[in-house]
Amino acid sequence: MNNYKIIFAFAVSQTNKFEAKHFGDVDKYLIYEYSNESFSLVSHQINKYKDMDEKQIHGSIKKGDAIIKLLEKNHVQILVSLQFGRNITLINKHFIPVAIHNCNSENVFEILSKHIKWIADELEINPPEYRLFSINPGALKTTIK
Repeated sequence: MNNYKIIFAFAVSQTNKFEAKHFGDVDKYLIYEYSNESFSLVSHQINKYKDMDEKQIHGSIKKGDAIIKLLEKNHVQILVSLQFGRNITLINKHFIPVAIHNCNSENVFEILSKHIKWIADELEINPPEYRLFSINPGALKTTIK
């Protein structure tokens, strides 16, 4: 049994489903705590920044910073999404990005639990920039460029 306590933000639609949108463009974030080998819903945060500055430039730094502050206020450590955009180079200084593939809302907990040790190890290392985890349902950790 592990003693991990890790806070995740799942990027989802209004109906709580993962969809093919960048992390910053989703409707809301479901905040989960992983502890005692299970996930429990802590809160949900509406993404009021999803349309911020998008008319000027996609991947806006201002938008990225606003979302970072929102998630840090909720003590989030891990971001889970189907896709990440340009701002991944901002967020990986604060959070571990996890791109899920061939996952759905029902099996994501099982898949993340299977790879929790890798995620916890990355948190413990605490590099200046976290690497991207791609889970499909295996896991691959890569440097973000």
